[in-house]
Amino acid sequence: MLAIDRSKPPSERMARSVMSRYEPSQMMWHYEHGLVLQSILILGEKIGSAEMCHWVKIMYDTKIKEDGSIDTYRRDEYNLDQINPGKTLFLLHKKYGEEKYRTAIEALMEQLRHHPRTKTGGFWHKNIYPWQMWLDGVYMADVFHARYAAEYGDTVDFDDVVHQFVLMESRARDRETGLLYHAWDEARKQLWANPETGCSPHFWGRAMGWYCMALADVLDIISPEYQKHRESLEAIARRLVAPILKFQDKKSGLWYQILDRPANGQNYTESSASCMFIYFLLKLIRMGVVSKIDKKLIEDAALLAYQGILREKIHEDESGELHLIDTCSVAGLGGNPYRDGSYEYYLSEPKRTNDFKGLGSFILASMEVESI
Repeated sequence: MLAIDRSKPPSERMARSVMSRYEPSQMMWHYEHGLVLQSILILGEKIGSAEMCHWVKIMYDTKIKEDGSIDTYRRDEYNLDQINPGKTLFLLHKKYGEEKYRTAIEALMEQLRHHPRTKTGGFWHKNIYPWQMWLDGVYMADVFHARYAAEYGDTVDFDDVVHQFVLMESRARDRETGLLYHAWDEARKQLWANPETGCSPHFWGRAMGWYCMALADVLDIISPEYQKHRESLEAIARRLVAPILKFQDKKSGLWYQILDRPANGQNYTESSASCMFIYFLLKLIRMGVVSKIDKKLIEDAALLAYQGILREKIHEDESGELHLIDTCSVAGLGGNPYRDGSYEYYLSEPKRTNDFKGLGSFILASMEVESI
């Protein structure tokens, strides 16, 4: 198990490990870069580290030009993944006051204003995936949308944000397990889509993790005065707690790549999803979304999972840097070559060490643990 230096908790140790390995020239306008950089900026603000915050600013300034345009971003792709790095821009604008960040935020919001939608009003995941909603996309776009509404826009936009969550849950939720399928095809044209429900065939851990983190983050943005919006989201969040706890591996405390098939062949406990669920569960407690009766059960489960991450997924090298193993590199549906959403497909994607999707989630989860 990781020998934790109590003077520097895991959140800070991991953030500084990332900073030591990641150069400004490596910054990409990509959802996973956005996740890890946002987590480090939030941590920097929390612990009062000007160095950490400035490091994130330097990274972003390699992509945000002085006129506010975003290098490599293409609005006409209508790709929700490209919205996610924009969440950090709100923090940078508030901290440093540079207008280029505000201009870049507006450019991303323009994409959402014109983004293609399903007939029921849900954002397509990407223009190349017509009529499809993926759990991932709710995290990529709707936290940004909620933040924009709260800070710059019209709070009537909260109606649209909540609709995305409600629509996704209503289409993707499995009544028997309470888990959410990875994606839904309104047109029922994809080979991976169930002809009756339109859902993909499996419960991918990180997809549910994205959705859960999005719920927690939007609940943190929408203030109590917007009661009807919060009630809808809190109800979904509470419905998800039981299945998440049910499918937790009680020995390791972690969650599997395919959530409901732990004993099948090559299935493995996956780091990013496990960190995302820890973050979700503890943040619900902190925000008072779960009852006092459930609080201890949920907290115990989250802390069991965190100890599992430290014990089984974190490695420390001779220099003291931390490394996170067993993060699924990527998993999607459709495309070319075609990804069929089968069990075998999800298990065929490579596992990575120090993948940003895992590292960012670990830093966020660690901050929640350290706040208890």
